[in-house]
Amino acid sequence: MTADAETTPDSPADEAWGRVDDDGTVSVRETDGWRVVGQFPDGSAEEALAYFERKFADLASEVTLLEVRHRRGGASAADVRKAARTVSEKLDGAAAVGDLAGLQARVGALLATLEQATETEAKAAKEAVDEAVRERTGIVESAEALAARDPKTVQWKQASGEMTALFERWQDHQQNGPRLPRSTGQALWKRFRDARATVDRHRREFYAELDEAHKSVRDRKARLVERAEALAPRGEDGIGAYRDLLDEWKSAGRAGKKADDALWARFKAAGDALYEARGVREAAEAESSREKIAARRELLEEARAVADERDLTKARALLTGIQRRWDDLGRVFPRDVERALDDDLRKIENALRAREEADWKRNDPETKARANDMTRQLTDAIDKLQQELDDARASGDEKAIAAASEALEARKTWLRALGG
Repeated sequence: MTADAETTPDSPADEAWGRVDDDGTVSVRETDGWRVVGQFPDGSAEEALAYFERKFADLASEVTLLEVRHRRGGASAADVRKAARTVSEKLDGAAAVGDLAGLQARVGALLATLEQATETEAKAAKEAVDEAVRERTGIVESAEALAARDPKTVQWKQASGEMTALFERWQDHQQNGPRLPRSTGQALWKRFRDARATVDRHRREFYAELDEAHKSVRDRKARLVERAEALAPRGEDGIGAYRDLLDEWKSAGRAGKKADDALWARFKAAGDALYEARGVREAAEAESSREKIAARRELLEEARAVADERDLTKARALLTGIQRRWDDLGRVFPRDVERALDDDLRKIENALRAREEADWKRNDPETKARANDMTRQLTDAIDKLQQELDDARASGDEKAIAAASEALEARKTWLRALGG
């Protein structure tokens, strides 16, 4: 029994690719003749051909899928090329009926295309790896720069954040970037790990030293607190000593925010108790001074009459009496009120003193004698200049008249100033 195969979509319509012998042997037509692909003894010739044609269809589907994967992209050319070689090996001597040579030609063309794409892809991959090495080297160098800083000058909160960011960049690059050559990746990781370890060690050492310094300051401030609290029995008299302790506190340094806040609360409370004692005393004094303040204000009203008294002797006597009663009242609290009252009385005293000095100058015998002598000199000069003016007018000498008139007027002005 012999039957020709029906045409398939992958073969010309006028050619038959398979036959079945009477014993169920199935052959496929190839370029150099027929090749036996298998036997199908338990079925009809059509069933036998259909079975091996399905084998061909499966191979054709694999080839089509490879072509689609290459066209659409997504898979690497090297992976598609590897799969194409596997399919090519399946086609060589395949137990299938169909245009195997056509499929092999398609696979061959695909492999030729993929070879060039693989070279391009390999070049791009190498460039990507080189760029990845540069980027990861930059991360390493940044970490090493952090590790090389003087630990005493580093802002550790900021530096820790920078190192964390670098490590996150490293992890992202490692997970999402191209795979580096093993030796290169290990060498870079060792440098990064060492730099990170150095930064961690410097940070731990810094904070250990800081903790030790804070402990020393805490101990010193704790002693200052104890000394401040011991001043409580002295009340207001302890304020001076407390201020000295406050100066020591300011120069003691920092003990860490939490410890500083707690110690300062105790230290301030000790000082507040001392100042509160002074406040109580000042409040009592202010209460006891209320009548004195009112009395002094009444004396000020009385003292305003000093300015109206024209007789300086009586004015001085009035003010002296007021000052005596003022002093008899004693100290007034608060101090700022006392200063304000004293200033008001002092203004009245200064005004009277100014009047007395002016009167003394006017009535000083020596001053009067000098003024009388000057008056006589000016009177003589005026008489002489008047005679010169009369003579000039008689002679008609205009220049002499002008000079004598000017000199005469000047002497008269001086005489008026002296009260003559």
